[in-house]
Amino acid sequence: MGPGDPRPLVLASASPRRADLLRQIGIVPALIDPAAIDETALKSEPPRHAALRLALAKVRSVAARHPGCFVLAADTVVACGRRILPKAEDEATALACLALLSGRRHRVHGGVALVTPHGTCRHRLVETAVIFKRLSDDELTGYLASGEWQGKAGGYAIQGRAAAFVRRINGSYSNVVGLPLHETMGLLTAAGYP
Repeated sequence: MGPGDPRPLVLASASPRRADLLRQIGIVPALIDPAAIDETALKSEPPRHAALRLALAKVRSVAARHPGCFVLAADTVVACGRRILPKAEDEATALACLALLSGRRHRVHGGVALVTPHGTCRHRLVETAVIFKRLSDDELTGYLASGEWQGKAGGYAIQGRAAAFVRRINGSYSNVVGLPLHETMGLLTAAGYP
């Protein structure tokens, strides 16, 4: 790289949704290098703190492997009250999450962190309120059969069939998908990327 060449962007995430969201706003990371960290919430940790702590842990872990690059990381936490919902890895967990969210308001906390080529760390925390309609047994059964819940925080993907469950959303839609685009673009622009 010569002087004036843009520094590469490394996305510290294995999520194809985050890469797709970045492409939506014209940003294609030079490299995708997921962070291998323990994503377990700490005991009594508020959901918003968990989202930001995990995003910061991811970005610092990956930035250490890519000095001189922009490194972007994010974490999404779905919470009902103070209860953090897990990523659904099995049908029973997905059903428990969806049953809890049925007919209720929940919050999606998105932590975004960026390390600049000079090692400066910037971050944002975004909160989106989502209200689900009351879900019938048939709706639950149909959604579970779709498999869209697999690996999704809170057991659903708003960009898929679960969109029909959403009565109202207040805040960033892209945050619920996995990356708040407005805030992410703001972080990148303020840091001089590209």
